[in-house]
Amino acid sequence: MRITIERSNLLRSLSHVHRVVERRNTIPILSNVLLKTEDGALRLKATDLDIEITERVPASGEQDGATTVPAHLLYDIVRKLSDGSEVELRTNGEGGQMTVTSGRSNFRLQCLPEGDFPDITTGSFTHAFTLKASDLGRLIERTQFAISTEETRYYLNGIFLHTIESGGALRLRAVATDGHRLARAEMDAPVGSEGMPGIIIPRKAVSEIQKLLGEADSTVEVELSDAKIRFTVGEVVMTSKLIDGTFPDYQRVIPTGNDKALRLDRQTFSQAVDRVSTISTERGRAVKLAVADSQLTLTVNSPDSGTATEELAVGYDADEIEIGFNAKYLLDITGQLAGDEAVFMLADPGSPTLIRDGGDEGTLYVLMPMRV
Repeated sequence: MRITIERSNLLRSLSHVHRVVERRNTIPILSNVLLKTEDGALRLKATDLDIEITERVPASGEQDGATTVPAHLLYDIVRKLSDGSEVELRTNGEGGQMTVTSGRSNFRLQCLPEGDFPDITTGSFTHAFTLKASDLGRLIERTQFAISTEETRYYLNGIFLHTIESGGALRLRAVATDGHRLARAEMDAPVGSEGMPGIIIPRKAVSEIQKLLGEADSTVEVELSDAKIRFTVGEVVMTSKLIDGTFPDYQRVIPTGNDKALRLDRQTFSQAVDRVSTISTERGRAVKLAVADSQLTLTVNSPDSGTATEELAVGYDADEIEIGFNAKYLLDITGQLAGDEAVFMLADPGSPTLIRDGGDEGTLYVLMPMRV
């Protein structure tokens, strides 16, 4: 194998694929990235056995071949090479070592054979559709923060993606919850998603595809089955196993009878919550919301530090109510709202609260109260 490639192209591709490689591996081959030359291009591939990312990048090859080298090591080497330089990758006939040459820099890396590299992409996909990268990115961004990190309830460790009939139209909906809060976002279902199975995309796959979507400005192709999902963003293809579990019936926890509407300025409220929660060093300290006569009073009590209060003018014409929420959860939710106005639909101090986004009708949040 002998190939020459622009350093910037190689670095960009390595930055995509090396992220899925775990720093510590009991299986040596999983620490490596597969490099294969074909049809005037270099194909890179990395996996952790749950996620696989491949990318093709233009290169000028003198001799086709394939090998695997340590992913993070190669990324660090290329990252430190001079801007605008060219990189030559060359293996000997036996493939035991690969030489990386750029200008006066020369590295020799230990290789493992291509035949040992695993392949998780076998199998067919039952559904395929295309949507804007920005639309998929919005679904993920609006819900990702609510993914549970509790490993015992593994079926909550991802985003539940499914289609649903709503108002006579088919909608593509993303839902995430950790039992304390729930985030739901939706959009018009793309052509080809009809009849797709409800799937749970794992947290790590969600994080990786979000990074790829952040660099994309066009469309993303999605293929899925009961067990796997594949995203194609330009020349990057990411395949991931899905969580094998049943997502709970989230509709049951979305309140329908909350009739006390609290309307407030999102940014002003968020800044006020951030200020009063400064008094407490304890993570997850409750902030009390007392609403009466179009005025909201935020209060945080800390046995060690003291008390903080702040008053805000709001829109509210229902009965007085006092309710407590986790300050961090309030900040997480208000940070995702697109509009200037947030609407809190309240019931009583012990019932879940529904939060709507004044700038995005397809998004809603449910937040469980805390005792204060």
